[in-house]
Amino acid sequence: MPGVLVFAELADGGLASISKELFSAGRPLAQALGEPLCTFIPAEKGGEVAKEAGALGADRVYVAEHPLLREPHPDYHLIALERAVQQVRPSVVLLGKTPLGINVGPRLAFRLGVGVAQDVVALKIEGDALIAERPVYGGNAMARVALREKPFVATVRPKAFEPLDPTPGRTAPVQAIPVAIEPAAVKVKVLERKKVEATGIRLEDARVVVGGGRGLGGPEPFQQLEELARLLGGAVGASRAVCDAGWLPYQYQIGLTGKTITADLYIAVAISGASQHMAGVSTVKNIVAINKDADAPIFQEARFGVVGDWKKVLPAFTDEVRKLLQQ
Repeated sequence: MPGVLVFAELADGGLASISKELFSAGRPLAQALGEPLCTFIPAEKGGEVAKEAGALGADRVYVAEHPLLREPHPDYHLIALERAVQQVRPSVVLLGKTPLGINVGPRLAFRLGVGVAQDVVALKIEGDALIAERPVYGGNAMARVALREKPFVATVRPKAFEPLDPTPGRTAPVQAIPVAIEPAAVKVKVLERKKVEATGIRLEDARVVVGGGRGLGGPEPFQQLEELARLLGGAVGASRAVCDAGWLPYQYQIGLTGKTITADLYIAVAISGASQHMAGVSTVKNIVAINKDADAPIFQEARFGVVGDWKKVLPAFTDEVRKLLQQ
């Protein structure tokens, strides 16, 4: 029986957050199609993760185990996923918009001779088509994409869906997918991996983000942003210009080629609001902008704005926050 197949990614020995979100995205599609919600787990060892997938709502779990699937190498995972799709024949294949997902998804679609919807934030079945919505023009508009040839393949933006809560004791049948991977056939080799040491709240998970732009003039002012973020229990982010200048590492970058945030509050300091940056904050609930240029595009998106020199505005704002917290 076909189904909605979630391509699972792993993190810290369990399902990655994006994979849990894909269960939430896939469940309504499975119900609309009258088909099971399935997941495919490519891993060196996938037994424990399969149990987690069952508790999170998977009706069927497919596991491909191979030593080369220990690391998220796109070539190896593409081979495994293609084999799973050939065996399961799903109606829908969902992947996360992650470095792995955006590499594997389009290549899988090409091999299958079907289309792919990228970076989607909404999905639904209409008749014989999958309708996907994705932000365009820096989040200022939404494009509707219709996929009409199965399997429908889509990559889903992180944080676009709330992850399902696990149901204790819930299980799903597990089936092994045999996969043969020949290292000699892979053209790309990973020479080295460097793990970024993260401190504090992850930018993607923060409910409050304080972002800085090129208008700060250098790396030193980010200490003030870090202080405000600490008071608010949030994280610090930056524009692409800041990271290109080397003021902060690229893991702080927010935008089309950086990270997407879904914070309740985003305080943008000395950020003009280029479309590339705004694409990463399109789902933020409240934007507060501080910029000396009254015509800066970010004021068109901000709920609250302060036109002024950040050197005067930010310290006063931080002091006021500190006073309120002390009350």
